[in-house]
Amino acid sequence: MRDRLPASLLVATSAAALLAAAGPLPRSVSYPVRAMGTYVNVTLVTTDSARSLDDARAAHAAVRLVDSLMSNWTTTSEVARINRVADSVATPVEPRVADVLARSLRVWRESDGAFDITVEPLVRAWGFIGGPRRVPTDAEARAAFALVGAGDVVLDSAAGTVRFRRHGMRVDLGGIAKGYAVDLAMSALREHGVRDALVDASGNMMSVGHPPGSPAWRIGLRDPRDRLSYFARVRLQGDAISTSANYEQFVAKDGKRYGHILDPRTGRPSEGLLAVTVIAADATTTDAWDTPLYVLGLEAAKRKALARPDIAAILVSPGAAVDTVWLESPLRDRFQLEPAARTRFVVRYY
Repeated sequence: MRDRLPASLLVATSAAALLAAAGPLPRSVSYPVRAMGTYVNVTLVTTDSARSLDDARAAHAAVRLVDSLMSNWTTTSEVARINRVADSVATPVEPRVADVLARSLRVWRESDGAFDITVEPLVRAWGFIGGPRRVPTDAEARAAFALVGAGDVVLDSAAGTVRFRRHGMRVDLGGIAKGYAVDLAMSALREHGVRDALVDASGNMMSVGHPPGSPAWRIGLRDPRDRLSYFARVRLQGDAISTSANYEQFVAKDGKRYGHILDPRTGRPSEGLLAVTVIAADATTTDAWDTPLYVLGLEAAKRKALARPDIAAILVSPGAAVDTVWLESPLRDRFQLEPAARTRFVVRYY
């Protein structure tokens, strides 16, 4: 008589056979690249990380392209070249840079001046570009502020040129370029047939599909006071998200802390809100709008967000003991406050 396998072993053997027949399970694999002064993570859902490397490389190439064109941290970028000559002569501009300039000027108009790419001399005076971080003297701040004004950027789309009307003007695309890079990277992934992915450039994120075992990518919103890792989670549904807040970039003097988000209308650091998160169909839009909403302040930001069907915003305002999360109503079913945050935050809808 032949020996028989125990029933438990038969079940285990059958399960293993089924798994082998089904093939390897999909998993999320992160492919980071150093660019734009930070790490950009391309997360792909794949059963073969080696084969997915070509997809990740295509996304990395898109990010590096934007970095090479729009970085203010090098002297070799297209933006650096424009800043050297555009206050003297109308100069040809690379088409992608022209696209971002045009979008930036449109947001400047639509945000009532709260977003302004000509704030570069002011940001540099505070040391947030080039360093070291410092509070400028009144004379330094006035001189830098005198160069701010996007209305003096003349972009001629037909001729493909840009010119600055004021001598010494410079532009900084740091408030929109990361989002643009994310969109370009996601476009490259889609061209490669990628269906499930997340691209993250320092909190500027774009999603497609979903991670393994979940119907959506769940993004943590960092506590602006750094008491918790995350105070809430938001589900992405094939769209983009970004946040503006004074987490790490600030300068302190005489017991006062000055954040890196400057109000281009006054030349001073913005105060009032703790953080702004924007969700939209693309990362260029979210990156461009999170900063001006922060600058506008609570009530004006709520009005602006409500008036724009292309964005939805989460605003965090400070309180004496409990901070308030102002959640735009369309996000109600996608937002979840973390249990540990319930004693520190209250949620209100608008």
